[in-house]
Amino acid sequence: MQDSGQRQAAEATAGDRDSHRHLCYRTLYLMDTPYGSAPLPVWERPEPQPRTAPVSLSRAKIAAAAIRLADAHGLDGLSVRKIAKELGVGPMRLYDYVINVSELLDLMVDTVYAQIAEAGQHAEWRATVLAIAHRTRAAALDHEWFADLLGARPHLGPHALAVGESTAAALSQAPGVRGIDDLQRALGALNAFIVGALRIEVTERRAARSTGTDVPAWQVSLGPYLTRMLETGRYPTVAWLVVDGAHLGAGETFNHNLTTLLDGITGHPHP
Repeated sequence: MQDSGQRQAAEATAGDRDSHRHLCYRTLYLMDTPYGSAPLPVWERPEPQPRTAPVSLSRAKIAAAAIRLADAHGLDGLSVRKIAKELGVGPMRLYDYVINVSELLDLMVDTVYAQIAEAGQHAEWRATVLAIAHRTRAAALDHEWFADLLGARPHLGPHALAVGESTAAALSQAPGVRGIDDLQRALGALNAFIVGALRIEVTERRAARSTGTDVPAWQVSLGPYLTRMLETGRYPTVAWLVVDGAHLGAGETFNHNLTTLLDGITGHPHP
């Protein structure tokens, strides 16, 4: 996707009759920051005025089309031209609604957070956290690219903030959380677990697709080698885990480890 300077230059070179309107639109929605002028966040800018065109557009329609493409081809398969083709419009029309690829990703991510936000608040804090965590996992498995965007800079769209508020409010009620320091540590531990667990699970799914070998098949193929190594006696704890440990599915592992984390936050194991 072109940056703002490249886009404006391209419009002027092409003689786009709407280029002046594009420039005015962007100027009208700048804000002053300690680092200079910057565009207002995409969520605070009003939708462009409707244009007389065969296809009507909105940020929601653009985000939905981008999500469909990313679901099918990953983030590497995403481009303005492909999104425009999916919507049946010219690529330049999309720049009325998003300035750059970062804004497009922000809209896509917040659309997914809207699904997670449906978990809502429950009467008991643990039930709220569990519901949000499991909905986040479901969203990442439905939209694997979403896991790629977790763990970077905070997501600050309205639905992401709603999920963050619900999570923080629930954890603030946990018995082991006695103040802001405890809450920050609890949130940090929970977020680190969710991001790590989802990235591992999505990576394993991708590896299974690309190699044609799922985790059980991979384990069977390496079984004879691992048996020989463990029989040397040099790895007794690993042998104990392999032989006597529970071998759970991905969903069971996620839930088990999440429960263990919440038990640690409360200081009171949950039956």
